Amino acid sequence: MNEYTLPILFGVIIGTVARILMLRTDYRQYPTYLHGKVIHVSLGFIAAALGSVAIPAIMELEFTAVTFLTVAATQFREVRNMERNTLTEVDSFELVPRGKTYIEGIAISFESRNYLVIITSFISTLVFLVWNVYYAMIAAIACLIISRILMSGSTIKDIVDIKHHQLHFEGAGLYVDNIYIMNIGLPERQEEILKYGMGFVLTPKNMNVITTIANLGQRQAILHDVSVTLGVFRDSGTPALTPLIKRDLDDGRIGIFILPQIREVDKAIKVIGAVPVLENAIRMPSESGSVKKGGNS
Repeated sequence: MNEYTLPILFGVIIGTVARILMLRTDYRQYPTYLHGKVIHVSLGFIAAALGSVAIPAIMELEFTAVTFLTVAATQFREVRNMERNTLTEVDSFELVPRGKTYIEGIAISFESRNYLVIITSFISTLVFLVWNVYYAMIAAIACLIISRILMSGSTIKDIVDIKHHQLHFEGAGLYVDNIYIMNIGLPERQEEILKYGMGFVLTPKNMNVITTIANLGQRQAILHDVSVTLGVFRDSGTPALTPLIKRDLDDGRIGIFILPQIREVDKAIKVIGAVPVLENAIRMPSESGSVKKGGNS
């Protein structure tokens, strides 16, 4: 053992713990238990080792050794590609697919969490070497808290108001409130939809949200999460029983038509509200220079 052994070991442990804390198998069942978790914990261990070794390498003036961090960045980009490819392959077998935007968001999050692990190990090892283990523990706890905060984003309930509305037909047209969903001509299908279906309207809280919830990927994410959590009354080859989201072109509201197996309004509202706002779907038209100039004129 030398003077760097304990700091490196401490950094590796803290970094691995950080990755474990950021790794959750929730209602989406991803990463899968157990093999998916083993893969990501192993990658977290490697990231923690890279972050911990970087500080001793700098202190020993082995600056060329730090270049392996660039190699790590390349490898972790492959993690994103791996997750993207895997989820894309299995998505075609879902009754209600995730959609490409949701998949890309998941893939990015898995890559970024490895970088959070590197930073956590890096800071923990640095504080250990500069001061002592007690300060290092404080720094490690702070990094873990920050990592938890960074991995959690906004959800749908933060940007819209969610209200339940009864489904109804006007002729062959299915409506949620006054929002047209689709055309159903068969009376048998209409009865099934009224019996098993539920309708909700999402009203945006500001101008930016109108564009965000209009994104097709964000809409598909809502349908997928609701169908996974509450179940879905459909099978392959039944297009009339497909959950849909349509937009009111006048005010930007969106109407949601779902066919859940658990038909509880309050629970459905909570599930819709808990859907993450996808980073790739977020738009900020109010920040546009032309919009601001137009508003000031």
